[in-house]
Amino acid sequence: MPASNTEIKITFIGAGRMASAMIRSLLRSGKYTAADIACCSAKDGTAEALAAETGIKLIDLDTTARFESNAIILACKPQQLNTVSEGIVKSSTSSLLVSILAGTPLVKLNAKFPDTRNVVRVMPNTPGSVGAGMSAYAPDKELSDSDRETVEVLLASMGAFIQVKESEIDGITAISGSGPAYLFLFVEAMYEAAVKQGFSSEIAMLLAKQTVIGSSKLLEQSEFDPAELRRQVTSPGGTTQAAIESFQSNGFSDVVAKAVQACHDRSVELGKLD
Repeated sequence: MPASNTEIKITFIGAGRMASAMIRSLLRSGKYTAADIACCSAKDGTAEALAAETGIKLIDLDTTARFESNAIILACKPQQLNTVSEGIVKSSTSSLLVSILAGTPLVKLNAKFPDTRNVVRVMPNTPGSVGAGMSAYAPDKELSDSDRETVEVLLASMGAFIQVKESEIDGITAISGSGPAYLFLFVEAMYEAAVKQGFSSEIAMLLAKQTVIGSSKLLEQSEFDPAELRRQVTSPGGTTQAAIESFQSNGFSDVVAKAVQACHDRSVELGKLD
């Protein structure tokens, strides 16, 4: 059932993976109940499914009626920004607007939603779905205490977070926003290498996944930085040194730097698209 026009604390525009992760994280945190949250989406059934699974309220994306919401979270696809209904735009009046749209600058968000009390850009990442995320946020203007609490409760429910300047968001996108995909690509490559070594698909995946999972936990809990942890595994003239030298001779650091720059540049490009 669509939500009535009573006050809602947080409304999500979009009900995809990241919106779902954020909503479930908020509910797990205990800071919000299902009755406090609403969502809407394109006519693809995602909002209906999410509302049914979590008990949150449902709003029609094409609504022309106003509704009250303390905060509105833009979690649709960036190219859908211009299709957001006039009813939702009007409902943003005096609301806090939080956007997770990649490459969409504050100036464009302010143009679409001119009457919000403040606008905040957020770059989360997918590990937020298991409470291990890294998010960054950049407000358009200084946040009030209550709005800062709203933003930080939202991000804390998904993991760690920092406040940055908007000019740094494209760089954040290239490191932590897209970074999980880089790691997953590395696990894929490890898996493929294990298969070539003659291991079965099942064992190859176990070896690749658990090595990365265990190494990540060690990195998290250790007093040493990554360089020192690497040195501790790398005995002079040993097997690991042979592998590290192969990575270095093939320009591993340059490959990573170029990939990060490509991601950053694409984020900038997206911000210039209409």
